[in-house]
Amino acid sequence: MTETTADPDAIEREALPTTGDVDYRLIELFFFAYREFTADADELLAEYGFGRAHHRILHFVNRAPGMTIADLLDLLQITKQSLSRVLRQLVEDGFIAILPGDGDRRQRLLFPTRRGRALTLALSRAQARRIDSAMAGTGPRHSGPIHRFLQLMGQDRAVTREWFDRQGIAKEDDQ
Repeated sequence: MTETTADPDAIEREALPTTGDVDYRLIELFFFAYREFTADADELLAEYGFGRAHHRILHFVNRAPGMTIADLLDLLQITKQSLSRVLRQLVEDGFIAILPGDGDRRQRLLFPTRRGRALTLALSRAQARRIDSAMAGTGPRHSGPIHRFLQLMGQDRAVTREWFDRQGIAKEDDQ
């Protein structure tokens, strides 16, 4: 990196406080938890030359086989261009199949292959082990509030709330 020639009076030398205007504790806990949550899966994905985008597509196609490309784009909030390269690789490598719709042959439906299902299960099991280990440290009475907290953090978009409902993620008896 090159040195900058910023005005010395414009340089901040004091660290932001952990608490104050912003409470950095939860922000940093999220950062490090997410890093570790994805690390096990990232290691396995790297063996295939895949990244997190591949993982997200595999995950959701396995959770809702037969979903349309449009549904996946909407759920992931990504562009066709960003989906195209990753999906093409998953199809070419035999992890996902694209089939025409029954009623509308122009519709493109996404299905996991056996190979795609096996990889998704391996990735999910690695992440579930980490979650189970962390949850064991909180005790059973804390799983409801943790579930509710994560649900509230992620439900801003209607498409996400609809997903939660369809998949039984937001059941009242879980809270």
